[in-house]
Amino acid sequence: MSFSEEASAKINLFLHVGERRADGFHPLQSLAVFTGMGDVLRADAASQLALTVDGPFSEGLSGEGDNLVLRAARALAAEAGTLAGAALTLTKKLPVASGIGGGSADAAAALRALKALWRVEISDAALMDIAATLGSDVPVCVPSQAAYMEGRGEILTPVAIPRLPLLLVNPGVAVPTRDVFAALQTRSGAGLELPRDGFADVRALLAFLKMTRNDLEDPARRIQPVIADVLDVLAALPGAVLARMSGSGATCFALFADDAACAGAARALKIAQPGWWVAPTHTRS
Repeated sequence: MSFSEEASAKINLFLHVGERRADGFHPLQSLAVFTGMGDVLRADAASQLALTVDGPFSEGLSGEGDNLVLRAARALAAEAGTLAGAALTLTKKLPVASGIGGGSADAAAALRALKALWRVEISDAALMDIAATLGSDVPVCVPSQAAYMEGRGEILTPVAIPRLPLLLVNPGVAVPTRDVFAALQTRSGAGLELPRDGFADVRALLAFLKMTRNDLEDPARRIQPVIADVLDVLAALPGAVLARMSGSGATCFALFADDAACAGAARALKIAQPGWWVAPTHTRS
């Protein structure tokens, strides 16, 4: 038997951070959306648990003997009380540690695939509890649907958003999340009034997003100044209506009015910046 799951890239359209809590986590508010591109996780029946990584960004995980995919597999097996194995194959299409939830999405995909492969009878709530033990971004990646993230990321509220063409760009630099939070000086806090009824159209969403920001953008730019260059380039692209960094970086994104403008911008940018990862995509419904 074999089950395959897509691990969609997660984009934080905004990210507000509060003061550090006693448990070491920062309260946050964010609107997370998922795209039409991502890694792929396949689970095949096997006597033992093993992971193989391939794909264009597989080298970024070389030598990582205990990544989130294997931790997710072991956590689900422990919850289910099973000794079943699986041959896991992760095709890594997204840059590693790039602010778009790649590792978290991979772990969530492993939970979904292995639940089916092992025929685990577990409630959605219990599966989300397992996800929360793996990382703050993993719960939102389990359903991979647009949602407000609150608390440390585990409090989720689904939200309706219109389809958005967007261009993802990563300049190929590392920005460790820990370093970004350590350099954080200005916090928007977690008290923003969120439109719980969603957004009827792109205009309404953009009007809301213009009142928000990514609090991690400034410290990430200080650590890797090239992020500022990426954002300037994206903001100047024809048809771009918003440019911002996702998560703790270094991946940035631009929203476009239509798919044609997004595709055209991607073609031009790939020529102008051959060393950057450039990926035109769209939000999932």
